[in-house]
Amino acid sequence: MGLDEIKVMKPRQAVILCGGVGSRLRPYTLDTPKPMILCNGKPFLWYLLDNLNKQGINHFVLLTGYLSEKIQSYFEDGSLWGWQIKYSDGPVEWDTGKRLWEAKDLLDDRFMFMYSDNFALFALEKLLIFHLKTKASLTFMVSLKSPGNIKLNNDGMVMKYDNKRTSSHLKYVEIGYMIIEKFKVLSYYKSSNCNFSSILEKMSKDNQVSSFIHHDSYQSISDPIRWRKTEKYLNPEKVIFIDRDGVINHKANRGEYISKWEDFEFIKDTLDAMKYLAQKGFEFIILTNQAGIARGMVEWQDLDFIHKKMKYELGHEGITILDIYICPHHWDDDCFCRKPKPGMLYEASKKYLLRLDQTLFIGDDSRDCQAAEKAGSNSIFIGELDELKHLTKQEQPIFASLTLTESIDTILKYYETIPNLKIQ
Repeated sequence: MGLDEIKVMKPRQAVILCGGVGSRLRPYTLDTPKPMILCNGKPFLWYLLDNLNKQGINHFVLLTGYLSEKIQSYFEDGSLWGWQIKYSDGPVEWDTGKRLWEAKDLLDDRFMFMYSDNFALFALEKLLIFHLKTKASLTFMVSLKSPGNIKLNNDGMVMKYDNKRTSSHLKYVEIGYMIIEKFKVLSYYKSSNCNFSSILEKMSKDNQVSSFIHHDSYQSISDPIRWRKTEKYLNPEKVIFIDRDGVINHKANRGEYISKWEDFEFIKDTLDAMKYLAQKGFEFIILTNQAGIARGMVEWQDLDFIHKKMKYELGHEGITILDIYICPHHWDDDCFCRKPKPGMLYEASKKYLLRLDQTLFIGDDSRDCQAAEKAGSNSIFIGELDELKHLTKQEQPIFASLTLTESIDTILKYYETIPNLKIQ
């Protein structure tokens, strides 16, 4: 299936449940509807719509109820942001299933359906391709969680959906991002007055629901603790991911590894560039494959000493290394942390509450670019362009050069485009 065909089939509309009273957020929701809870001065709902807009969705139907006038007063028809917003308003007592049913005349044949209290980064094209492949009537994004409410088979189809979480072996939860085939889903309504979870349960029994596993973290404003965590996540940070060997230091010969500090030699250009970026307020997280551990060619204690000395020397130059993530596995182990897989980026994102779509990964290997793309990040490549020929269009870095210094302008321009992020 070609990209042009995918683009034609992509949903252009998102329908968002915005009618709940937000009881777990009391007293903050006594005079503010939950989707309008502020994060860094903007309503949480704005972040959801902005994220969807970046995926090419700018038509929205908001299913409002509780204090709906405050949502409509702020967003109006959406034209201020280049969006088109319609409203389907109903009494607070309406359940989630009824809200969708009552809006049926406003719905496209295929649309995104979402909750208004969860935020997750996602790639709409990848989600759609999976949805079409499974031929499901509904595909939602799920995340690992225990206890969960969903059991999957090996093909990603939902074998069990139990919103009360009374069953065993339920390892996943849905996070409120789903593609819906309108007429197939509406055919499951026996009564309009129902909770949408009951529709999901019926459809799952008929093998009509597929699940796209979301490996990155997702954020929520469902209670005050999660709200504050989400606010931090949505506040951009000047953090850059960077590879080690071949970027920070000269690589060992092919098939060999830097196994002692005496063999570790900084690349002067990189040191100068990192120092300049540090003066602009940037901090760094190192992501490095170190298969020498698995191969018995590097000892853990020696690697740890190398990294302590490296951090000390960089710190002496005013360069802050927030963390170092290491994949010690052999390339045959098929681990999720070894680049080109994105596991190390996800771990860093979860720990430091970083939006991966607002970060760059600097590397000298095409696998670094691939790992960045899989994680929803962007990349800068240091090396020869010939090494990138096999990459897909989506995997290509935003800039490639022979030295990090040559990439500085691109790096600064990239971060300057991020709202609310000030570059010194």
